[in-house]
Amino acid sequence: MAGTKETAKVNGITEGVIWKQLLSFFFPIVLGTFFQQLYNTTDAVIVGNFVGKEALAAVGGSTGTLINLLVGFFVGLSSGATVIISQYYGARNTENVEKSVHTALALSIVGGAVIMVLGIVFSRWALSAMGTPDDIMDYSVTYMCIYMLGMIPSLIYNMGSGILRAVGDSKRPLYFLIVSCIANIVLDLLFVVVFGLGVAGVGIATVLSQVISAVLVVVALLRTEDSYRLYVRKIRFTSSILRRIVTIGIPAGLQSVMYSVSNIIIQASVNTFGTDTVAAWTAYSKIDGLFWMIMGAFGVSIMTFVGQNFGAQKYDRIQKSVRVCLGMAFGVSIAMSIVLLLTGQYIYLLFTNDSKVIECGVTILKSLVPFYATYVCIEILSGAVRGTGDAVIPMLMTCVGVCVLRVIWIFVAVPQWHTIQMVAYSYPVTWVITSLLFILYYWKSGWLKRRSIAMGFGWNEGKQNPEATDPKA
Repeated sequence: MAGTKETAKVNGITEGVIWKQLLSFFFPIVLGTFFQQLYNTTDAVIVGNFVGKEALAAVGGSTGTLINLLVGFFVGLSSGATVIISQYYGARNTENVEKSVHTALALSIVGGAVIMVLGIVFSRWALSAMGTPDDIMDYSVTYMCIYMLGMIPSLIYNMGSGILRAVGDSKRPLYFLIVSCIANIVLDLLFVVVFGLGVAGVGIATVLSQVISAVLVVVALLRTEDSYRLYVRKIRFTSSILRRIVTIGIPAGLQSVMYSVSNIIIQASVNTFGTDTVAAWTAYSKIDGLFWMIMGAFGVSIMTFVGQNFGAQKYDRIQKSVRVCLGMAFGVSIAMSIVLLLTGQYIYLLFTNDSKVIECGVTILKSLVPFYATYVCIEILSGAVRGTGDAVIPMLMTCVGVCVLRVIWIFVAVPQWHTIQMVAYSYPVTWVITSLLFILYYWKSGWLKRRSIAMGFGWNEGKQNPEATDPKA
């Protein structure tokens, strides 16, 4: 499909020094994700200190896992939009950039409405099916139902920030998250500490903060003069674009669902150990979130970096950027493991002063943190492959290597050795296996050549084409 070409202009992602461009793109993303994590952690810190450990378990634990199941599918689906927008933008195909932006926003509105209804209607049933302890059930249902009311603005923000990152703008999503995070902290304190609304107050604060972030990202898209400008009257589905989004996004969405299903099963196993362990697992998940936010930022960075360079047909630059990104991610993961092992027990004091919860939490931390580096290849290599639109094989490898094996571990190993350590070990065991699968696929399967030929680009591994060719619709 022919596309309108913009006047040539410097694009750092396709033309700049690789390590500098990766870092300049990475840091705003990781800082933004940090504020997203702070945004979520604030809820846990405030209810843990001002309401109690039951409330702490309620805002994480089963509710967090279920929310991730519903939201994660859409976020995975929306990654399809990020990939194709980055490819079209790298190829300077303004017509399809515009169509993709409006299709993506339409998808976020419809998706948010569907998730909201499903979350509210089935929340109690799902929480009960996961074996949520009776003493936190009402708290959990209250928090989840209120949280679901903010799904449309939440998904609009996620999609909008994905659009901005796809075109190389990782700074404004950061600024929007900072504003939203500050609002969430202030509103949490107001509704929980001042008004005494407990878990409900945390939920209300979260929804209002999501509205703020959605408004900010929409205003940014409305005001830009670039090809990704948003026009409210043009928000609709374009069938050819929607098919590409779905083709790339559905495998990522299904992968997220499989992750969430395996985490639900793990959470159900954790629930059998009682409220103290559930609270410890919830607190650890907030500490652990620091690692995931950094790896996720690397994954988004390399996916966007590869997407734009694939659209510009700069294959050698793709391969070099992956090597650089792997080196950065390994260095950070090792450093984080050391820091958390030395300071983890003190970090738990942010969430609770209950000695049993802290003791259990430290046990969980020591069972997982030393193995962080074994996850790096999964995030970086899968992000690189998806940046070219190759989504099915990474999804299958992750679902089998991580999700299926993790569930088998929970049903086979944990009943034999019923300890929280054995539950935690389900993660590093599957990280190692899946990393090996991705290493073999990336370096031995010829995936980049296949994707280039499939898109009609032909193949020249060292190609540096100054004039990008439009990706097919």
